[in-house]
Amino acid sequence: MRHVDYTPLFRSTVGFDRLINLLDQAAGLDADAGYPPYNIERVDDTKYKIAIAVAGFEAGEIKIEAKENSLTVRGEKKAEAGERQYLHRGIGTRAFERRFQLADYVEVEGAELKDGMLTVGLVRNLPERMKPRTIAINAGTDPVKQIEAAKAA
Repeated sequence: MRHVDYTPLFRSTVGFDRLINLLDQAAGLDADAGYPPYNIERVDDTKYKIAIAVAGFEAGEIKIEAKENSLTVRGEKKAEAGERQYLHRGIGTRAFERRFQLADYVEVEGAELKDGMLTVGLVRNLPERMKPRTIAINAGTDPVKQIEAAKAA
């Protein structure tokens, strides 16, 4: 894999370090990207859902942390009481950590664990000043008032 050095960009840009970090992450530095599998769904213009397959995990074994523009989901299976003999063990119960980069103003709405699927609800809350607004156009229908001067006597 080829590594790209972004150091020259740091010398001539201010405030783009987050963008450069995102480019670095997109290059595929996540070694264990396949486990656990997940879906990202767009519900509407402002709502999203992340569904993560966490079969075999209980709610107490999963931790969700939202910090700045990052969402981290960690799972660690508790040690089983008693020893089992498996003929085939196909359900993955190894510890995992999955990170998601969130866009600006995206916040975690809640999470639900049902039927082995962890669903995390996200909502985008744009501040009023950033929402699109319609600007009224004055079409010039009001006549221009002329200033009248009184004659000198």
